[in-house]
Amino acid sequence: MKSLYETDFYAWTQEQVKLLKEQAWHHLDVLNLIEELEDLGRRERQELRNRLGLLLGHLLKWQYQPSNRSNSWLATIREQRREVNLLLKDNPSLKSYLPEALPIAYQSGLDLAVRETGIAYDAFPIECPYLLVEQVLDDTFLPE
Repeated sequence: MKSLYETDFYAWTQEQVKLLKEQAWHHLDVLNLIEELEDLGRRERQELRNRLGLLLGHLLKWQYQPSNRSNSWLATIREQRREVNLLLKDNPSLKSYLPEALPIAYQSGLDLAVRETGIAYDAFPIECPYLLVEQVLDDTFLPE
């Protein structure tokens, strides 16, 4: 017989919340709660990498295609910086993950830049040219 977790995830979450509020510890679906909490943490890390990837891709486009610079690119850079900073504000412990996330996100940003500019991969640095996360997130930084 399938559990509520497998058949109606939303109903399962509501039941778990109710049980937690009632402190009905022995009725909790502990194994699935643990799995879901672990997934929440992974999703936050993934969201950080995704936002950084978009930001880095647009910084590369800005730097390597100066003749095509647009307000759209600038808006995307501003938006992704704001979203990364909000994510870090809501999840301060993710700051320690930034040095690991930056090179991973750079690969996604590189793919975006190649796809959207038509410039070959070998024209871009193999590793992220923006060495400091603080620089990437600095509202005044635009690579030239």
